[in-house]
This record gives sequence, structure tokens and C-alpha cells, in this order.
Amino acid sequence: MAVKIKLKRLGKIRAPHYRIVVADSRTRRDGRAIEEIGLYHPVQNPSRIEVDSERAQYWLGVGAQPTEPVLAILKLTGDWQKHKGEPAPPPLLVAEPKAARPLFDALGGDDDSKGEAITQKKKAEKKDEAAAESASTEA
Repeated sequence: MAVKIKLKRLGKIRAPHYRIVVADSRTRRDGRAIEEIGLYHPVQNPSRIEVDSERAQYWLGVGAQPTEPVLAILKLTGDWQKHKGEPAPPPLLVAEPKAARPLFDALGGDDDSKGEAITQKKKAEKKDEAAAESASTEA
């Protein structure tokens, strides 16, 4: 029996989250699993990745093969390098929280406007040009 470490999909249609599971390679994606060894929530910012390193090392040691997405996750957490005996990667960076949008007042705006367009209307420009032409012809 070939054992794989793969992702089991859970969640809503556009809000997926996954469990990292050890399962027989013949089972379907969301089918029965031997053991759950981690979580992966890609929608959260930053992505939430939790792997039980001890269990991942055990399953890699007995010959379980990770799928490509799980291999990428194991490389991020450093479990793959630990299994291969390579140096550990730098720690995962945590994204800084997004700053709130700057207030309109902070940008130097004033609330005295009457809701009119900033640019002048074309009709007003034509009237100004016509007035300028008539003034030049009279002079």
C-alpha cells in the first residue's frame, strides 16, 4: 500500500481550508485518512500553516510521499529540510497588519464642496472662447 501525505479540502466554495492528512494513495481527495497531521488555511492573511512536525517526520521516515502542494508547505515549515538533513530555511515572515485607509481630512481635503465636478464643463469653455473672440473683433 502506497501512503501519501496530501491535502483534504474543507470549507465553502470560495473559502477553502485544508487539512494535511496521511492517506492511502488510492483514496479520493476528501476520503478516509489514516491520520491528520496539520492545517492549511490559504484565505487568511497571512496564510495559516500548522504542521505537527514530529508526526510529519515519522511518516516521511517510513516512506510516505508528499504531494506537490504538501511538499511546498513542508519546505516552508522546514520539515522537508529536516527530513533530508539540509539546513533549515529562515523563519516564516508574518505580514504586518494593513493600515486603515487615510482619512479624507488627513489628505488635506475640505468639506466645503457642493458636489460639483472639479473640471469645468465644456459649454462654459465654449462661452468663454466666444466672448474672447467677440472682444478681439470689437477692438
